[in-house]
Amino acid sequence: MSDFEEIINTRRSIREYSNREVSDGDVLKIIRAGMQAPGSRLGAEPWEFIVIKNSKTLDKLAEIKPRLSTAPLAIVLIANIERAFFKAVWQQDMGAAAENMLLEAVNLGLGGLWNGVAPDEERMAKIAEIVGISDITNLKPYCIITVGYPAEGWENKFMDKFDESRIHYEKY
Repeated sequence: MSDFEEIINTRRSIREYSNREVSDGDVLKIIRAGMQAPGSRLGAEPWEFIVIKNSKTLDKLAEIKPRLSTAPLAIVLIANIERAFFKAVWQQDMGAAAENMLLEAVNLGLGGLWNGVAPDEERMAKIAEIVGISDITNLKPYCIITVGYPAEGWENKFMDKFDESRIHYEKY
């Protein structure tokens, strides 16, 4: 199995983290991976990122998304709608960035969890207020990715989810 296959096949949703700090260098590598994602059009990628390490801010976010309570850091993915090429499909561009980031976390020996925010308008508004973008109409929170070293029992490991019965050729 190649390193790439191992990363894809072992990535799991990590919901509990150790207290070990994630380096700023690793955070930048994760964000860089997000920025390498395909978008609707080259140069029109809508993503922006807010890195949250402050425990008080993480606690506020955890009131909305409880899985953030044990994370040493969170990255809020923000869509800048003005930069999106196809305004109606910005969530697809953001999803590609989020998955790249989760895979890079595994590559670095970390764990991550995708915490959905969009399209729930109420949740998006609450997150926007916490991260200081509620007055900027072209910025929309998409998701929050928690990142950290997995707590004991929460490591990335292979779980075979392949189901050939879900594959269809030509027609359903």
